[in-house]
Amino acid sequence: MKAKKLTELAMLTAVALIIFVVELQIPNPIPIPGVKLGLANIITVYAIYRYRVREVLSVVLCRTILGSIFGGNMMALFYSLAGGLLCLVGMLLFKRILSQKHIWLCSVFGAVFHNIGQVAAACLIAGWGMLVYLPFLLLSGCLAGAFTGGCAQLVIRRSKLEKNML
Repeated sequence: MKAKKLTELAMLTAVALIIFVVELQIPNPIPIPGVKLGLANIITVYAIYRYRVREVLSVVLCRTILGSIFGGNMMALFYSLAGGLLCLVGMLLFKRILSQKHIWLCSVFGAVFHNIGQVAAACLIAGWGMLVYLPFLLLSGCLAGAFTGGCAQLVIRRSKLEKNML
């Protein structure tokens, strides 16, 4: 991997990590565990449309592991890895199906896969009763995924415009 690409991926990881840590500081207005915007996903969606799978995987893994360390919750690492990796697989699949005009929809599917991965991990740890959270997480995930996907779509369009101006 060339130094320029490595630097770009490190910067994306750092930005995603900063967004993740800042989002942890925002009080959750919804009293359901696991419900949040997932703003760091903006960076993941951007990376999916700009880099190769292996490179995006490195950003997701680094952000997830470092996020658990900086967030001070190593137990969350298992949930985050399950959700993050399944989310990545889902978005990569739907990226192939959807057009560039529907990047936001790719993020919605990623959010759904993320929630399924996290609930599956929770079921392994705490039992099948955790499935009761799935409908709430899917609803909030679809809304958050649409928002973060829309933001990512704007970032991607903006970066293409700036690239064309140079």
